Amino acid sequence: MSVKAIIFDLDGTLLNTLDDLADSMNRVLFAMGFPLHPTSAYKYFVGDGIEKLASRVLPENHRDKTTVERCVAGMTHEYGTHWQDKTCLYDGIDEMLSALSDRKVSLNILSNKPDALTRITVSTFFASYGFAIITGARKGIPKKPDPTSAFHIANSLNIPTHQFLYLGDTKTDMETATGAGMFALGALWGFRTASELRESGAQALLEQPIEILNYL
Repeated sequence: MSVKAIIFDLDGTLLNTLDDLADSMNRVLFAMGFPLHPTSAYKYFVGDGIEKLASRVLPENHRDKTTVERCVAGMTHEYGTHWQDKTCLYDGIDEMLSALSDRKVSLNILSNKPDALTRITVSTFFASYGFAIITGARKGIPKKPDPTSAFHIANSLNIPTHQFLYLGDTKTDMETATGAGMFALGALWGFRTASELRESGAQALLEQPIEILNYL
């Protein structure tokens, strides 16, 4: 396989954002008078955009449009203020990105985090790596697992999708990669399990980030 480019998911793949996501949303739930959730539960709440997150954390009998919108607004404010309180790179990510940069592979990010916040996050933690395309959730463009944004990245770089690796940590990522015709790699250090990744299309699983070099 001739690999010319890689797409990375962001949360749960390059960055451990779980504590900040959980803490922010739990503050919103507390302010709204709803039960809180343990941090570990957020591994399964996040990954499909802020609207889905809000719907999943609310009690089933309070998932009406108005309440979800209030929750989204609260989370937008809270997480926009506290997104880097505890967030950090996973072990081995720096080493992996440095090795890939040395090999002149095009590095790109595709996230379901809002686009503006995705860009701020990348510029804060990864400014030295020269990511070619950074794309988050944008109005009017379907979120992952719809492959539209993955195709857009490939077309913008003029690189066929079969020459991409796609590294992510959730079912959503594996389905995005598969839908776009990219080689799907599952990150075992992220938010979800090996079985979920395999069942949703992962062609290989990585225990450590540096193992991605084996697939170039």
